[in-house]
Amino acid sequence: MTNTFHTVTVERAAEAYVLSRGKARFLSIAQAIRAIRTLMPACKATDHELEEMLAEACIAHGVPVAFDTTTAVGVESRLHS
Repeated sequence: MTNTFHTVTVERAAEAYVLSRGKARFLSIAQAIRAIRTLMPACKATDHELEEMLAEACIAHGVPVAFDTTTAVGVESRLHS
């Protein structure tokens, strides 16, 4: 028996996270970024790049999204469905 492991890309991790939250009221971008960084500590993508990947996956799968990441001015919260 051969074990085959596939490389998980950041894009695939973002999409998998979105799909795992499909039944929730909305997806928190801040929470998703923390989860991806925990799963992939060597991830070189910036928070902004992760935010864009997650937003694209949310749009593609019809999952409402809360843009609740911290900005230089403070917490900026936007909910989109």
